[in-house]
Amino acid sequence: MTKRILPASVSSWQYWRGLSGWNYYFLAKFGLLWTGYLNFHAMANLVFMAFLLFPIPNQKLHKWRHWIALPIGFALFWHDTWLPGLDSIMSQGSQLAGFSWDYIVDLVTRFINWQMVGAAFVLLVAWLFLSQWIRITVFVVAIMVWLNILTIGGPAIALLPSTTAPAANTTAAAAGNNDASDGVAMTGDIPAQTAPPTSPNLTAWLNTFYASEAKRQTTFPDTLPEDAQPFDLLVINICSLAWADIEAAGLSDHPLWKHFDILFKDFNSATAYSGPAAIRLLRASCGQESHKGLYSAAGNKCYLFDNLAQLGFTQHLMMDHNGVFGDFLKEIQQNGGMQAPLMSQTGLPINLLSFDNSPIYDDSAVLQRWLQEVPKEGARSATFFNLLPLHDGNHFQGVSKTADYKVRAQKLFDQLDAFLTELEKSDRKIMVVVVPEHGAALKGDKMQVSGLRDIPSPSITHVPAGVKFIGMKDPHEGAAIEISQPSSFLAISELVSRSVDGKNFVADKVDWNALTSNLPQTAPVSENSNAIVIEYQGKPYVKLGGGDWVAYPR
Repeated sequence: MTKRILPASVSSWQYWRGLSGWNYYFLAKFGLLWTGYLNFHAMANLVFMAFLLFPIPNQKLHKWRHWIALPIGFALFWHDTWLPGLDSIMSQGSQLAGFSWDYIVDLVTRFINWQMVGAAFVLLVAWLFLSQWIRITVFVVAIMVWLNILTIGGPAIALLPSTTAPAANTTAAAAGNNDASDGVAMTGDIPAQTAPPTSPNLTAWLNTFYASEAKRQTTFPDTLPEDAQPFDLLVINICSLAWADIEAAGLSDHPLWKHFDILFKDFNSATAYSGPAAIRLLRASCGQESHKGLYSAAGNKCYLFDNLAQLGFTQHLMMDHNGVFGDFLKEIQQNGGMQAPLMSQTGLPINLLSFDNSPIYDDSAVLQRWLQEVPKEGARSATFFNLLPLHDGNHFQGVSKTADYKVRAQKLFDQLDAFLTELEKSDRKIMVVVVPEHGAALKGDKMQVSGLRDIPSPSITHVPAGVKFIGMKDPHEGAAIEISQPSSFLAISELVSRSVDGKNFVADKVDWNALTSNLPQTAPVSENSNAIVIEYQGKPYVKLGGGDWVAYPR
């Protein structure tokens, strides 16, 4: 019997087997990309698709390819999401080990979006049904090629900011070009933003920003005048409190906010984690540093509390927690220049248990201890008080479930409100400064689930900062003076510097305009160890690790 020989051109086609089950993998990605939940890397996905499609005659090798592709596909999917990268997970690994088991379970369940699970099931059924009659691979490949063309050419829809424009445009931005047709020209303290928002231009602007910030510094007097008035400075650093959280908890009208003489409406905490946030506040007397720069020594004039110590202010350190988790106490001592020992916590009543089951002491009791231990008259003091009751995962004793944020916030606001009311009835001269570390991410967004702060998004870093002067001869009347310009820690340092002689406490008439006008402005730039978020031409952009800048998904 004569063996039939197929033409070479026909036999070669039989090894193009299509994407098979990987069609569903890519269709799921397209759906997530469409809804804005992916940081899609078009070329990497195209290469992976080509790897899956490449014809392999040997059936055994073809099956092995699918097994090899599984970890690659998983890693690529993770890479395409906004989830923390491997380096971030490794850097936070020791801290994750300190979380209670109940808190870990709570965090894991937040990643389950039942609507998306339902949509994924519908997509699976649709793919299984249609694949009986339609060669799905053809459409999947066509969509992938189209997405790559969009990324390269950008004719209609840009998945990423275009990278084809020359970075040389940043020269005009750095020089302060005021051509409004090219973008947003910003003057004064903030480098101009006139160049197109391409990835190279955004990087160049960020470098210009840090170079500009490195030259900025608050000027404190070498000595105080003879008629300077002693007073206490109390800096209250609250963990997990942003404007977005206050709104979500329905506490925007709480009486606490009516106490302040000065209220910053556009204050940027510049980070989403406690250690870096506290370091930035303690080093507020110099311009904003990069995240990496926080862990190198700063100039002597950068440390706010050291500047005050040179003028005779005694340093004090208070916390409502032990400062062990994440080496928080060690970080503020080594990198924040805080030399004062932690004020005794012996005998303080416990309010909550932290996410690592360590005690969080009652803040009213801590503040009352401060009133008892800090001299009332004739001395100058500067106290740093760090509060933790609003942190994610905190729970009441005997209850493993995370306590409701609104309940905790209501209690804290009531306590601070009562404390300020008590101070106003006393005869002490005190400058109270409230600056939150970062927000709690109560709502979450397309990049991060509720409670996750790996990326310092605007809703996390846009925090309320307020200043209250107590014991003034001429106290401020009426609503708080609102500072609407983009501000950060340097503005706080400047306010302290302008008030350091204490004369406003005894002045017959306080010049509030002189005190609050022309405060340093700082562009909204926020940074964690593996993510940077900037506002450019009125829109937020994010950069993860060593990747390109992309528009922050709304």
